[in-house]
Amino acid sequence: MRENGGVTSASPRPWTSASPTLPTRLIATDLDGTLLRDDKSVSPRTVAALAAAEAAGIAVFFVTGRPARWMDVVSAVLHGHGTAICGNGAAVVDLHGGPTAPRFLTVRELAAPLALGVVETLRKVAPGTSFAVERTGGLHHEAAYPPLQLDLAESVAPAEKLLAPGTDAADQPVLKLLAHHPGLAPDVFLALARAAVGEDRANITRSSPTALLEISGPGVSKASTLELCCAEQGISPAEVVAFGDMPNDIEMLDWAGTSYAMGNAHPDVLAAASHLTTGNNDDGVATVIERILAER
Repeated sequence: MRENGGVTSASPRPWTSASPTLPTRLIATDLDGTLLRDDKSVSPRTVAALAAAEAAGIAVFFVTGRPARWMDVVSAVLHGHGTAICGNGAAVVDLHGGPTAPRFLTVRELAAPLALGVVETLRKVAPGTSFAVERTGGLHHEAAYPPLQLDLAESVAPAEKLLAPGTDAADQPVLKLLAHHPGLAPDVFLALARAAVGEDRANITRSSPTALLEISGPGVSKASTLELCCAEQGISPAEVVAFGDMPNDIEMLDWAGTSYAMGNAHPDVLAAASHLTTGNNDDGVATVIERILAER
C-alpha cells in the first residue's frame, strides 16, 4: 500500500513501576538509544526478555527511524515476528529476508512535490541546510550533506534534481527527506523548521544528536503507523507498552496506553512518557518486560 500523506521542555516524571491497566499484547520499542546499547548491540538479557515476551504471546514491534537496510542490528533477535516499522512510520517491513532483501508491506510516502516545497522553505529560513532523500531503494544526497553514516549514496545531486520526476529513482517512493544544518543547535533547528513548514505539509522530527531533521509526509509518524498495525490485529492502545528516548518517539509514547522513557532520554521524552526505566546501557527495556511477565 502506498499512501501520500514545537517541542517543549518540562520536568521529567519520577520513576515508577506501575503496570499496564490491561494485559500487554504488544511491545513497541525504538532501537537506537533504547533497545540497543551505545555500541549498537542487543544485550543477552534483552534477547532473552524479547524471546520470553513472544513465548508468552506478546507481539514485539521494532519501531525505528532507521531504514530497512540498517536493520541487521536486530537480525539475530527477530524470533517469530520479523515485522518492523521503519523510517519513523514511513514503512512497515518484513525482515525475514534480511536487510539486503526487505519486503515492504506498507509504504506511506512523502510526495515529491511536498518534499520540494519543504526544501524551498528550509533553504530560505535556514541557509546552509543540506538535504538527503531516502527512497525505498536507498539514499540520495547533496554533495554538501555530511557522511553521518557509512552509507553509500545511490546518487549525489541537488535536492531539486533528486526529487525531479525524470530521475532514475523516481519510481521509488520517498520515505523521508533529511535536512542537516552545520551551525544550528538541534532543537533550535527543529523548532524553526516546524514553524516555517507547518504540520499540514510535513511531519518533522529528530533523533540524531546532531542538527539532522527527519521529514515525513503529513500525519506520518511512528505513532500513526503503529496505530494502523495494531488496528489490523485488534489491539487497543491500552494493550500496548512503548519505549523511546528521542523526540521522534514522543507521539508513539503519547499514543500507547503505557509508555516508558529511557533513563538517557531527551528531556521532552522524559516529560511525555508515563513512566521511566533505566538507560539503554542498563537494559531498561528488558527490566520492564521481565516485570510484566513476572506479574502475569
